[in-house]
Amino acid sequence: MENQTADIEWKDSGVPVSSKFDDPYFSLDNGVEETQHVFIDGNDLTNRFRDGFRIGELGFGTGLNFLVAWDAWARHGAKGTLHFTSFEAFPMSSEDMAQAHRSFPDFDGKRDALLDAWSPEGGEMRFGDVVLTVVIGDARRAVPAWDGLADAWFLDGFSPAKNPELWEPELLHDVARHTAPFGTAATYTAAGAVRRALESAGFAVERTTGYGRKRHMTRAVRV
Repeated sequence: MENQTADIEWKDSGVPVSSKFDDPYFSLDNGVEETQHVFIDGNDLTNRFRDGFRIGELGFGTGLNFLVAWDAWARHGAKGTLHFTSFEAFPMSSEDMAQAHRSFPDFDGKRDALLDAWSPEGGEMRFGDVVLTVVIGDARRAVPAWDGLADAWFLDGFSPAKNPELWEPELLHDVARHTAPFGTAATYTAAGAVRRALESAGFAVERTTGYGRKRHMTRAVRV
């Protein structure tokens, strides 16, 4: 079956909105700051980066989370290799990704390097000491079939109310099974059903202060 690319609508601000899920791809306030707060700080990454560190992500979207993580890795000066694996059912076309990237900083050339390498077919992309693998397809099948582990997860599907498939308890159990001991997960949502599913999967869950208009978010540790 041929991959389906994302169907995008654009706000006047330049923020892309998924037509399928009626949800923006990143914060209307500041997408970079949101990613830093929720996923980098939420997983305490700058204190944990080491050679071979592995990040898993549900929902690649525009690639913003990857760019912010790559930039944090570079600024941290960590030695060795960072592995970033993302699962995406509806990849952006190269044209839509280029338009979305106009809202982002250059990240010292990282933004353009990602765009040059990007294909909606996904696959492995190497950027020096950072290895990005984008797995195209339904995460409910792709995550169980994955042979890897993550030290930290970015749970970044669209809103649970609009994209419930990425927040199903069965999938979050699969996320837990692919999390290293004492690995972490973070997400912008504090929905009770998501927190309960993470707890049932074996995570210790904490509700913390969210970014911008979101009062709360969720942090979790695999125990």
